[in-house]
Amino acid sequence: MSNTELIERPSLDFEVKAEIKSLGMIEDNISEVKEKVIKLNEYYKNITFTEDTMKQATEEKANVNKFKKAVADYRKNIIAEYKKPIEIFENTAKETEKILANTYNTINEQVEKYKNIQKEQIEKEVKDYFEEYKTANNIDFITYKQARINVTLSASMKSLKEQVKTFIDKVVDDLNLIETQEHKAEILVEYKQSLNVSQAITAVTNRFKAIEEEKRKQEEKQSIEEFQKSVIVPKEEKEFTIEDKFEIMPEKKEITLKLKIYEEQIQQLKKFLNISNIEYESEGF
Repeated sequence: MSNTELIERPSLDFEVKAEIKSLGMIEDNISEVKEKVIKLNEYYKNITFTEDTMKQATEEKANVNKFKKAVADYRKNIIAEYKKPIEIFENTAKETEKILANTYNTINEQVEKYKNIQKEQIEKEVKDYFEEYKTANNIDFITYKQARINVTLSASMKSLKEQVKTFIDKVVDDLNLIETQEHKAEILVEYKQSLNVSQAITAVTNRFKAIEEEKRKQEEKQSIEEFQKSVIVPKEEKEFTIEDKFEIMPEKKEITLKLKIYEEQIQQLKKFLNISNIEYESEGF
């Protein structure tokens, strides 16, 4: 008995069917076709070819090719049919999303416009209070912007006005402190630029210290120059007798001085002593 007689050849003598019954449901017999083709493939793997088998196989090839085309055609047609409602739905959905976005923007613009009107009304009332309280405290140099009041719709009018009051009260306290300072006019000018009283006092104090230090240096320099002029007499060309020389050269005196002197003045003093031909001991000097 030959291999051909032992193995039963599967039959493909039926029609391939595929139909869309509803969206998401396809009625077909493709799975059945698949099972029979698998069996036919196994059949031809294991048979011994004869003249009759060869003739039959040639016809079978054409039959298999026909079924292959039928399955491919149904696949393409079903996908195309499914795509139609999907494309229609997708286009409609995209158009609707666009309209929804436009509608959201329209509503949001109106909401923001209304919020801004409310915010402007609230801010106007806060500004008016700022000007009234500022005037009541005789202050004319501060501005509403400097107070940095954060006006929001969620903030109560009471809390906003309290922020204004706190700001102006601090300015009043700063001005009272400035009144107690030595250079109050200069400090006030500095304070008006920054509204930082500590910074203003420090800046002016340091400035006046620097001025006083510079004045002291200039006065010391002038004193030394005047002193040098008073003791250093230009030499005149004159003939002296021995007696004259003794008369103009008095006896030198030895004196002890205790000086409080700056480090940078020590060299100036030494230079002066040397120029003036004054003898001195350099211990501790």
